[in-house]
Amino acid sequence: MKKSLLLSFTILFTFTSSYAFAETVLKLGTTVNTQDSFQVAAEKFKELVEQRTNGNYKIEIYPNGSLGGESDMLESMTMDMLDMGIITSGPFVNFSPLMGVLDMPFLFANNEEVYKILDGEIGQELLNTLENANLKGLAYAERGFRNVTNSIRPVKNADDIKGLKLRVMENEVYTATFKALGVNAVPMQWGDALTAMQQNTIEGEENPINVIFSFGLWDYNQKFVTLDRHSYATAIITMSLDAFKRLDEETQKIFKQSAQEAAEYERKWVADQEAGQLAAIKSHGVEVVENPDVNSFREAVKSVYGAYPQYEDYIKRIHDELAK
Repeated sequence: MKKSLLLSFTILFTFTSSYAFAETVLKLGTTVNTQDSFQVAAEKFKELVEQRTNGNYKIEIYPNGSLGGESDMLESMTMDMLDMGIITSGPFVNFSPLMGVLDMPFLFANNEEVYKILDGEIGQELLNTLENANLKGLAYAERGFRNVTNSIRPVKNADDIKGLKLRVMENEVYTATFKALGVNAVPMQWGDALTAMQQNTIEGEENPINVIFSFGLWDYNQKFVTLDRHSYATAIITMSLDAFKRLDEETQKIFKQSAQEAAEYERKWVADQEAGQLAAIKSHGVEVVENPDVNSFREAVKSVYGAYPQYEDYIKRIHDELAK
């Protein structure tokens, strides 16, 4: 009888102990390869969360679009079918219209201006709007200032870009910006864009230096790069709001703080890598226009600001904050 009771107690203790300390596994998706800065942010976030929760939470990273395109992943998060993702800012306007203000052309002059806004009150307000779509924005990592690449000719001013057929993110502001420049703008997901460039069904795209490098776009017929820095794209470390609400309050704080630290870590990594990446791009025979006539681009896209009166208040607040 005593042996039977002891065995029952041992089984019960083992079961309850394993249950109490059972780890929770969360899936985090990206559309990029493992050489990309998103992977750097994801790995840092994973490290911090697992360390600070004593291994009670594990983060599994799924790169290369294995969980779908960016819009697909956001949709999955809204339905609580995916836990997390690091997603370029472009598709967010389809889930929270106000997020589109961050995609306006030539809104920021440099990274310092960007971080002042994103990490401040305005940036946090915009992240909070995602909750209306059942998404939780944890922090702004970095995609970076975007630049034009193409297979046809060097682009030195706004006239040179006219008529080119370029992939843009699935985002109304990006499409409007490039249409204002006279471009045949084709919105599509990134995986599809790579195939389209290989098959010459589009002539180019626009992305930061780290993407041009990490994907080796010279192998996708991209012979010309123009550093016009027409827009800054964030990379939001995003969570399903349902998944976030399942965390206790202390763990929620850990996730938010770890995301912010991972974002800042990735930003510094991007800055540290950029000069070497640009040199490597040139070494593959790509012609880089480093000082295009940016004023001609600015002039050409002025109409985009007039087309979005709903962003006027935020644009004024951003300009006022940057002027302080």
